[in-house]
Amino acid sequence: MMFLGHFGLGLAAKRVAPRTSLGTLWLAAQFLDLIWPIFLLAGVERVEIDPGNGLVTPLDFVSYPFSHSLLAAFGWALLLAGIYWLARHYGSGTAIIVLLVLSHWVLDALVHRPDLPFYPGSSRMAGLGLWSSWRYTLLLEGVIFVWGVAVYRGATRPRDATGRYAFRTLIIFLVLVYIGSLVSGPPPSSQYVAIMALSQWLLVLWAYWVDRHREAAV
Repeated sequence: MMFLGHFGLGLAAKRVAPRTSLGTLWLAAQFLDLIWPIFLLAGVERVEIDPGNGLVTPLDFVSYPFSHSLLAAFGWALLLAGIYWLARHYGSGTAIIVLLVLSHWVLDALVHRPDLPFYPGSSRMAGLGLWSSWRYTLLLEGVIFVWGVAVYRGATRPRDATGRYAFRTLIIFLVLVYIGSLVSGPPPSSQYVAIMALSQWLLVLWAYWVDRHREAAV
């Protein structure tokens, strides 16, 4: 699945919804991947380790209709946005949450081979397969991420040293994790994949912490 690109869009969304925390924006942008490992561990969805499956990733996404079908993405987008609206009553933030959740499916459809269902039980699959090319994969993820970092930095400013250095550390950490995922060998099991994917919730919490130490740039 795409990684830096999703976080990049979440960063850039701060410009459109300045009152929405970066943690919430990342929660929306990565929501499908945040719930996916829960379905994996429950045995509802399935991924297999297949090093020959693609150039960039050794994962074969056998079945994930409830987390990654287009219809499911619409449902999760409306659910997450509805909860946010009830809690915050902030129109711009609510709208951007819908778009970010749906953007996850769109970006995945660019890089995945045809394995993204349109709805549970769909026989037709979406996927342009950019993962078959290192060049296009890195270009797409890199451009979106760098753009997102630049937009977020322009839209906010640090309130204190924590806001400055925690943000820089977070960005560096994301890049290192991404590089590590590209150069490391295949994961030992699908359960390991699920557990590592669950750790992305910590990145969302980190983003909430960072955003509390930054404010809208005037």
